[in-house]
Amino acid sequence: MARGAGRVLASAPVILRQFPPMGVYETLFRFAEATHTYMGEPGTHPWAQGFPLTTRIEGGPELPDSVAIGAADRMYPKADGQPPLREAIAAYYREHYGARITADHVAVFAGGRPAIFAILAFLLEDVAVAIEETEYTPYHDLLKVLRRPHVLIQSNAQNRFRPTLADHPRGDGVFLVKSNPCNPTGVTCQGDALRALVAAYAGPGRGALFDEAYEFFCDPEPVSALRYVEDLDRTNLFVVGAATKGLQVPGMRVGWVVAARRHIELFRNYSSFAMGGVSRASQLYVTKLLEPARVRQARTAIAAFYTRQRRRYGKALSELGLELFTGDGGFYHWARLPRGLSGDAFNERLFAHRAAILPGRLCDMQRRGDHGPLGDLIRFSFGPLPPESFEQDLAILSQCL
Repeated sequence: MARGAGRVLASAPVILRQFPPMGVYETLFRFAEATHTYMGEPGTHPWAQGFPLTTRIEGGPELPDSVAIGAADRMYPKADGQPPLREAIAAYYREHYGARITADHVAVFAGGRPAIFAILAFLLEDVAVAIEETEYTPYHDLLKVLRRPHVLIQSNAQNRFRPTLADHPRGDGVFLVKSNPCNPTGVTCQGDALRALVAAYAGPGRGALFDEAYEFFCDPEPVSALRYVEDLDRTNLFVVGAATKGLQVPGMRVGWVVAARRHIELFRNYSSFAMGGVSRASQLYVTKLLEPARVRQARTAIAAFYTRQRRRYGKALSELGLELFTGDGGFYHWARLPRGLSGDAFNERLFAHRAAILPGRLCDMQRRGDHGPLGDLIRFSFGPLPPESFEQDLAILSQCL
């Protein structure tokens, strides 16, 4: 008999620290188990997912079907990004926000999340992270896996998820992590409030990460903290952007950080041993998307289309009895379910219709579960929904409520 036959072999001791999937993926995996299909496939209703339409929208530019690849493009990419893409990103912020930056202020990453990971990984140990109580789900995972101490800024139903600068910690040694527009709430810090927030974290001994993945999805127009930064090289401010949302190409996995030159050098060094650069083909494609006339058209069309969708779904959800807290940005509705129904219980009903939302508990930076203050809230995504799906969406929601 072969060695080991007829008995169960013991598994090898675990040598890696285990970690659960990020909140959105937790929902995706539960959906797959319940429906035997992947959310986003034809016939599903991906209200839990954070991706936009990847087809041309009304008034928007066409999306290229191909990109030319030459022999040089099959070589290794540069660690901090190809010069044409870095210059296109810098030129974009100069044109639309008056940013005083060059390509030397830009580093390219394989999406926004790797950029955020790198910033937090290299943050000095004695710096305390400040983060809103209700925020983008991976922030919790990143802070936990990196073992970063952090303080919470009140953001809940009491202040309608709209913290002000007065809610922020004072003193030195504080680093703000903030999505703007906020994912999941859509609340957007802009105008004088954003100017004051930038100023509060631009001084010595302080810093901030502005995650602007949803920059284009604002009413009435896109917003960036870079509009209010006078001399980026004298700050510890980091603006993270990506082609994922506004440029409608999540599958290209191209993101970037705009920061002081000394920080960009650090990211280049990090990439040289930990990332190896980003696909040249993807960088070529995104460079085409940032052509000045095209991106001007995209900014206007995305803001207009998704503002219409936000208003349309907002009115319908309110009529179904949900309490809305949604702001003026992003492509989510942040809402409280009626009669104490939890987000997880609501998903159990939705799974039968091949639909799902993101339970609010997964946006709780304290992870207090279904019985916590966000247990009966949901993030409803209208990002991937074409206008013609509206009636069917409302019929399913109505039946499950």
